[in-house]
Amino acid sequence: MAVGWFILPDKIIFLDRDGVINKKAPEHDYIRTWNDFKFLPHVDKAINIFNNAGYKIIVVTNQRGIARKLMSMSDLNNIHTNMRNELINKNAKIDDIFVCPHDDGECNCRKPQIGLFLQAEKKYQLNKNQSFMIGDSKTDIEAGKSYGIKTVAINKVDLGADYRFDDLYQAAIFITGECKK
Repeated sequence: MAVGWFILPDKIIFLDRDGVINKKAPEHDYIRTWNDFKFLPHVDKAINIFNNAGYKIIVVTNQRGIARKLMSMSDLNNIHTNMRNELINKNAKIDDIFVCPHDDGECNCRKPQIGLFLQAEKKYQLNKNQSFMIGDSKTDIEAGKSYGIKTVAINKVDLGADYRFDDLYQAAIFITGECKK
């Protein structure tokens, strides 16, 4: 009897960026340069916990500032390169980043639409039962629910998520502990 090879699906943590990984810009403003980007406390430790538990980390982020010509894709790529490098230096790896650079109503990738998740699905074999969307806004939670994965709100408000924590580190402890039970 022949035994075939198969690939186990990936457990994925989808992360929103602003408000989950870094401090949000003031209302109606954007993180436009690396100098504007400030990590939230313990993000590196949280991502390291997820990495060690076998999760892939994928950032799914709306970046309307590009559509509004307040920043370029090159500016955004510079921010993301620096973010990833700083995290790697702290043993925390982001596997991929998917960006919606459009304004409202211009696409199907701007959360709460699920286009960014569908882009990730083309590249990764997902295990939806063991994957999570972690965000700080209603659109993040709606996108995760529409895609059919568990959702985690990072903030002080109930957004209808499956779980809610004050920060990414608390979410990482909970999720990785849940998966071991």
